[in-house]
Amino acid sequence: MKKSVLDATDIRILSAVQRHGQLSKSKLAEIANISATPCWARLERLKAAGLIRGYHADIALDRICDFTQVIVTVSLTHHRKVDFDRFEAWVLRHDEITECLTTGGGMDYVIKTVTPTLAAFQALMQEMQDAELGVDRYMTYIATRVVKDSSPNLARLAAPVVRDRTG
Repeated sequence: MKKSVLDATDIRILSAVQRHGQLSKSKLAEIANISATPCWARLERLKAAGLIRGYHADIALDRICDFTQVIVTVSLTHHRKVDFDRFEAWVLRHDEITECLTTGGGMDYVIKTVTPTLAAFQALMQEMQDAELGVDRYMTYIATRVVKDSSPNLARLAAPVVRDRTG
């Protein structure tokens, strides 16, 4: 995938949107340290380039209901494309699975699940086994407390590739 060429102002705009979500034209311009019209034009360009996938709220789930969060590592028996496709299609059909990453090394996937109870999680795992997805083994880790949950620092992450268009 072709990477977008961004300058420091683009990164400031993306960082502001990442941190605050949708902002007024004047507030975004203030944070990005440019005037409102060019700021909004840049934002529209960044959206058109597909760099902003959407806007999301950070919901305090623990203030709404009790839930069980479990991290699951999964290793498949076979490593053909059809095996990965079948497993990933199953994952995509389950709202209880909030994140799924493919990994290199000892495990094929790391999955984050959120269910109302431990029994509901166990039912999900039973369904995974019953679906005959070619799971060789899985290990579960019950999350007891979130220490950090954040987005990456765009300015630091993109620093080597950001080009100042004025120089």
